[in-house]
Amino acid sequence: MDRLSNESAVTELATFAGGCFWCMVKPFHEWPGVVQVVSGYTGGHKANPTYEEVCSGTTGHVEAVQIRFQPEVIPYERILEVFWQQIDPTDEGGQFCDRGPSYRTAIFYHSEAQRQGAEASKQALEASGRFHKPIVTPILPAGPFYSAEEYHQDFYRKNPDRYHAYRRASGRDAFIQKHWCRI
Repeated sequence: MDRLSNESAVTELATFAGGCFWCMVKPFHEWPGVVQVVSGYTGGHKANPTYEEVCSGTTGHVEAVQIRFQPEVIPYERILEVFWQQIDPTDEGGQFCDRGPSYRTAIFYHSEAQRQGAEASKQALEASGRFHKPIVTPILPAGPFYSAEEYHQDFYRKNPDRYHAYRRASGRDAFIQKHWCRI
């Protein structure tokens, strides 16, 4: 979805892996200043991977979302807060019912300022005591991002019943409710 109302507005990219990318799009779409959210793959070694290849665990990629946003409307720090509130940052084996390397979490930074902001937000989350296990989400330099197949884009809009059933059954909604008191 593209919502850029002022074509001269400055935008930045933010890239996050948060487990199943279907569940990571809607939370960002809801914010003013978010121009576009694309589901895709990043962090691996194979160019233009398919969903099946990524799920096989042989590409090194994770499912991710790339967000184009207007930092004057929604700062990167707020984008980071939205990200943390969608994931279990203590689980290095995947997210909720989705297990394996393609479902790991990560923050991929596009600039030194983003790296510093991500490190500060991770340290603040660790210091908050909200979680009783270490925060294991890595902060990594952004590399090539490959858009996922069209049927994955904006899945929550195209298949709302399946999307909501999946979110509930995965355990993500219950986790968010327990740790952040919101869904």
